[in-house]
Amino acid sequence: MTDIIKLTAAEIAAKIASGELTAVEVTEAHLARIEAVDEKVHAFLHVDREGALAQARAVDAKREAGEKLGPLAGVPLALKDIFTTKDMPTTVGSKILEGWVPPYDATLTQKLRAADVVILGKTNMDEFAMGSSTENSAYGPTGNPWDLTRIPGGSGGGSSAALASYEAPLAIGTDTGGSIRQPAAVTGTVGVKPTYGGVSRYGMVAFSSSLDQGGPCARTVLDAALLHEAIAGHDPLDSTSIDAPVPPVVEAARNGSVQGLRVGVVKQFRGEGYQAGVLQRFDESVELLKSLGADVVELDCPSFDLALSAYYLIAPSECSSNLARFDAMRYGLRVGDDGTKSAEEVTALTREAGFGDEVKRRVILGTYALSSGYYDAYYGSAQKVRTLITQDFEKAFEQVDVIVSPTTPTTAFPIGERADDPMAMYLADLCTIPTNLAGNSAMSLPCGLAPEDGLPVGLQIIAPAMKDDRLYKVGAAVEAAFVEKWGHPLLEEAPSL
Repeated sequence: MTDIIKLTAAEIAAKIASGELTAVEVTEAHLARIEAVDEKVHAFLHVDREGALAQARAVDAKREAGEKLGPLAGVPLALKDIFTTKDMPTTVGSKILEGWVPPYDATLTQKLRAADVVILGKTNMDEFAMGSSTENSAYGPTGNPWDLTRIPGGSGGGSSAALASYEAPLAIGTDTGGSIRQPAAVTGTVGVKPTYGGVSRYGMVAFSSSLDQGGPCARTVLDAALLHEAIAGHDPLDSTSIDAPVPPVVEAARNGSVQGLRVGVVKQFRGEGYQAGVLQRFDESVELLKSLGADVVELDCPSFDLALSAYYLIAPSECSSNLARFDAMRYGLRVGDDGTKSAEEVTALTREAGFGDEVKRRVILGTYALSSGYYDAYYGSAQKVRTLITQDFEKAFEQVDVIVSPTTPTTAFPIGERADDPMAMYLADLCTIPTNLAGNSAMSLPCGLAPEDGLPVGLQIIAPAMKDDRLYKVGAAVEAAFVEKWGHPLLEEAPSL
């Protein structure tokens, strides 16, 4: 079992295609791993043992029949519990949807099934994707496999922890302000936020519609690229979906190089609040890029300093609108419906019982920002700042091919440390938020361990919209250089569960 769960997704797929392993063997190995360690990690909210084995048997039947298998056929995957699945509950980490089984699959779920990926189950997350630590889940926090007393990032901490604990070789996350990249950084894994509109949002429970984006999570750059290719593409059911060919991400991941590439370093992505070890590893990564043939350019993007403030007006405003649908009338939890209360009272009681503190905080903030008399001062101003950030990116990409930065200002912090300080929690997304506001693509990959605590540090790579392949080209080159330098993937250093 140990040998199987340590394989990459690409290796698993090759061994299944050749007959060296069966999809059932691979699935059983990962289900056994989940059974052995997930009580400690709490990466999963729901494990679909029978469904996963049925999918695996179908893959084995295809191979035996001589059918050509896809690049990820038979590879297990952990799916963030924000995508609808007609055969499993979709709770979004909230009590208001506890036990709800949707009547349809999200487009992304359909694409995974069509690619013969084996969905193991649904992973834990901050409620409605609102958080940076997975502590806001109504079903309890997830632990970081490097140190179970620390957070695995958020909102997609369940997906990143499943990867880092070898419970799955692939996972799906969503990124509204960094919820794929930040968990990847603090768990030593790879996470990619595709260009906004590059992966369908149909069937993804909405938090902030102009920012939300699903994307791949993996332990290697190539695995992330293979998953990216499987889930991306135009979807007529999503009005924001881009009707254009998917960038050649797999080809880029197989041919990593930064030779002659112009790499930008933004001065706003360092300073007060950044952990010394994080900046040390980032500076070493920049020197590594230079040694690999990249030209490094210093950039000044002044509007990035306003990104956090703009985000925490835009995202709550959109969430206050999106979450209005959870009214106890159509689906989900219903509280107080005893025949004596009005519909408004039942709605209020249900939301009081069903939503957690962070969701309530953001709904109240967003409703206030959109209210009469405050709309222009808050929401309108935030949208103007968003335009300035987009313009700063456009100017930057006239000078460089990609931008690099630390993914997060610090390594994983202890569970509970920032629970009573929302502002300190929000600062975890300082480096990731500008990309969401502009709609660009970005990746986080490991760049070493912080010397002061021995925990993973993430390197963020940002590329222009629809140039996602650049992420993989640079990421693959950096990853290969790190592996050559240390002789093994960084994740091998993670303490055993």
